[in-house]
Amino acid sequence: MSKKTSYLLGILLTIILGTILYIYLCCNACYNKDSKDNLSEEQIAIPVVKEATKNAFFISDENGDFKIDIPDNFNFKVSQFTILQPVSGKVEEGVEALKNYLIENPSKTVDITGYYKSDEANNSAYPNLGLARANSVKNYLVLHGVPSKQIDTKGELNDNIVPDDASTLFGPLKFGMLNTDASDTAAHEALEKACEAIRANPLVLHFGSGQAAISLTAEQRQKIADISHCVDKLGVKVQVVGHTDNTGDATLNVGLGLKRANFAKEYLVNNGILDGNIETSSKGQSEPIADNATDEGKAKNRRTVVTIN
Repeated sequence: MSKKTSYLLGILLTIILGTILYIYLCCNACYNKDSKDNLSEEQIAIPVVKEATKNAFFISDENGDFKIDIPDNFNFKVSQFTILQPVSGKVEEGVEALKNYLIENPSKTVDITGYYKSDEANNSAYPNLGLARANSVKNYLVLHGVPSKQIDTKGELNDNIVPDDASTLFGPLKFGMLNTDASDTAAHEALEKACEAIRANPLVLHFGSGQAAISLTAEQRQKIADISHCVDKLGVKVQVVGHTDNTGDATLNVGLGLKRANFAKEYLVNNGILDGNIETSSKGQSEPIADNATDEGKAKNRRTVVTIN
């Protein structure tokens, strides 16, 4: 083979090798780029971290000159209705100003809406966690001198509120100021009707033999909400009466009935009804509503009745 032929052959081999390397390296990179470009947004999306919602403690009276606008607020843990402590000094100052304004203006009412998320667990006695949070704030206001008759509470689903990394919800609440029209008696009449319904058909809690635990149905949760409203607006007292079946000693059963009544009272206090508004007593086995000769009858007699006076 001549020198010239060897030289030309070397050039040819270099071109072939270069082409192979180009195809392997460059085109493969292009292919990968095209593949990435063809991926759906869902496949390449980077998780978005939402910033925690922080609602201010804001109340404004459109028909007056009262306004509170504080960056801090009442805070709660996810799936909880107990106010996180400590409450900021600025919020305490706002509550004091609110108290003074409402006392000076008895026709005004502060409206508290508690928010809750659909993925939260409701461990309260109320129909929803938002109402339970609103009642906790109401309780705080009452303990700081705000008249309970001038507070309205409600709950509202709001999946737009976002907790922080520590599962804290900052101010899952909305406040408003309402003006009460003395000539409009519809709301008062509706409240009276609801309270009469409680007296006619009290909340009845049943217990197993030797048991002191509470599990509520949706209907029972609504009754507790109605009872709380009657206490706040009409100034009535909650009456909690414990009853037992005839198993064991009659004197000891009076004590067992009272134990159950006090347990129910503690449960109500933990759910925003003030201790001083609840009275407990026991009838023991003296007022059966069913035959103690059967297990079914005994189960009906083991009860705690919660009503209002």
